[in-house]
Amino acid sequence: MTIYTCSTTDCDMEVTGLTCGKCGTTLEHVVLEKDDGSTVGVSKCPQGCGKIKSPMCCGADMAHS
Repeated sequence: MTIYTCSTTDCDMEVTGLTCGKCGTTLEHVVLEKDDGSTVGVSKCPQGCGKIKSPMCCGADMAHS
């Protein structure tokens, strides 16, 4: 299970167990490459229901484990 942790040094927020609202499956962390070559982390339903931008905290993307 992916654990997302706040990437700032003054916060200990963690998020675990993101699930798809359609099918109830645990979302998986994947990295997508954009057209310009940069990458973005998303949480994706392995059943093909869709994907969302990975969570943010304190104005920054949360790091995944």
